[in-house]
Amino acid sequence: MNRGAQAAVLFLLGAAVGYAGLTDLYLRYVKAGLRPLLLVAAAVLVVAAVATVWFEYRRSRGAAAPAAHEHREPRISWLLVLPLLALIFVAPPPPGSYAAMRAGTALQQPWDLSDLPAGDPAQLSLVDYAGRAAYDNGRTLRDRRITTSGFISLDEGGTPYLVRMVLNCCAADAQPVKVGLAGRLPPVLQPDTWYEITGAYTDQRAADPINNGVIPYITVATARPVPAPDDQYDSLP
Repeated sequence: MNRGAQAAVLFLLGAAVGYAGLTDLYLRYVKAGLRPLLLVAAAVLVVAAVATVWFEYRRSRGAAAPAAHEHREPRISWLLVLPLLALIFVAPPPPGSYAAMRAGTALQQPWDLSDLPAGDPAQLSLVDYAGRAAYDNGRTLRDRRITTSGFISLDEGGTPYLVRMVLNCCAADAQPVKVGLAGRLPPVLQPDTWYEITGAYTDQRAADPINNGVIPYITVATARPVPAPDDQYDSLP
């Protein structure tokens, strides 16, 4: 691949990364906080492509004409562009219930256990609720109604869990945080369906059979299906 083709690939890569960073597409690959770095990387790639074209143009003006027997680069090298097109048009879906029930819970002890936000019910992320319920004995959760959301996963015995996948960096390291569901549940729960749950803390717990991690529960008062959010991942505290 000659320098002109290399510049084209660099430009396409920068454009693809920039497009992902300027839309919600990047949330399929990395955590939300990395958007500025993606945009900077896209800008660097585009500038590098433009600089490559400029320097190649200046070099070619001062160079002799190429020999007649000089070979062209194989056209198959342009297949390198296909992964760039896949980045835009074939974005992978976030991991769902199948992946969640084959990995141990990633729940960790939270560092911030301040009072709950005002309002009734209190709006909490699933990871926040799980951390408080598992490691603070529900101290900040007692006597409060809680609303949280996630997707449904069922274990081999049909026990339902509300799950969010959490990221340290990117989708490749996604791991589940699971909350068991007790109380008033819908008669049928389909895996990968997103639900908003309103309920209350319970001291019921289970051990994750995969890594023996703590799985806290929530006593459900109401459960309603909701659309999957644009950002389906969460982050550990």
